[in-house]
Amino acid sequence: MLKLHFISPFIFAIAAIALFFVSPRGALLSNQENGVIAKVVECDDGNIMELGNVMYGPQALRVEILEGEYKGKIFRAGNFLRGQLEFDKIFKPGDKVLVSNPRSEDDALSAKDHWRLGSVGICFVLFAILLVVFAGFTGLNALSSFLFCCIAIWKIVIPLMLKGWNAPLVAFIATAFMTALIMLLVGGFTKKALAAFGGAMLGVASALALAYLFGAILHINGATLPFAQTLVNSGFASLDLADVFIAATILAASGAMMDLAMDISAGVREVSRHNPNLSFRELLMSGIRIGRATVGTMTTTLLLAYSGGYLTLLMVFAAQGTPPQVFLNSPLIAAEIAKTLVGSFAIVLVAPFTALLSAALFPYPRQGGPRFRSPMAV
Repeated sequence: MLKLHFISPFIFAIAAIALFFVSPRGALLSNQENGVIAKVVECDDGNIMELGNVMYGPQALRVEILEGEYKGKIFRAGNFLRGQLEFDKIFKPGDKVLVSNPRSEDDALSAKDHWRLGSVGICFVLFAILLVVFAGFTGLNALSSFLFCCIAIWKIVIPLMLKGWNAPLVAFIATAFMTALIMLLVGGFTKKALAAFGGAMLGVASALALAYLFGAILHINGATLPFAQTLVNSGFASLDLADVFIAATILAASGAMMDLAMDISAGVREVSRHNPNLSFRELLMSGIRIGRATVGTMTTTLLLAYSGGYLTLLMVFAAQGTPPQVFLNSPLIAAEIAKTLVGSFAIVLVAPFTALLSAALFPYPRQGGPRFRSPMAV
């Protein structure tokens, strides 16, 4: 069992790589081309009009293809600006860009966006090195679970939701699987990991019920999610956006619940290890006290995370002088309130759940007999 714990990150790394090459196309309406990487050689901005902070019009480019059949060839490319700051991009000579696939040497290409994956890859490698250097083998476990969860969400969870599967159920099962994976890799085959998993999943189940309840009470239809209308108009009109909202709420709050559950379980484990004569009640109260010390910061973490995602919207309300009783009733703010409340309720519940399971699983003295010890590692 110990040997499996040491090879588990490599097993999951291989599984993540294999899963990466599994295509989710069966759930999609059409397949877009990958594009090729090119370098901007020349820009013509003469037809771009500036109106305040936004720009309109075509930007003409000449780009050098950096890969594939036409590597080294120069092509014309177009970049049309529509006056939408969140989508428009402006290129300059020397930029690496992603362009449409050339069909012939006379083809006019479309500049899709800046090429960012190279920089993203460098940043991720630096993060991985720092994590492994600081946390050692545990950091390697965490890194492998991180990669696997990212790929599983993209390759399994999202395609199943697009195919019409019940989104909250898919999110719950995926969260259970990923929680088990993370607890296993970080905590090993121990009762500490088992208690953390049980506490976290009881919290997720509570979050699922609360998301349904608060969604109905606050009349959240799910259309406030980014690009929800675009998704519906793309041929997925049968999707229940309210269910997708519930699934998103569960996924968003599950990480904090996992974190808190492991903190409490590890804390109770250390208390039990240093004082093996503590009773069930004493271990339970130790877990409750640990939970009290961390719940406050966890709920604040959720609040800051959600409010940070809608900071510009709050700035618009403030700039327009919108009264709180007005903007708090807007569907966008109500949706964030629902997410925050669901996550906060669930986190508060995770603490006693995990403390109870930890106190029950870790060995403690039994009346009228010798100290009980489980054959399972602690």
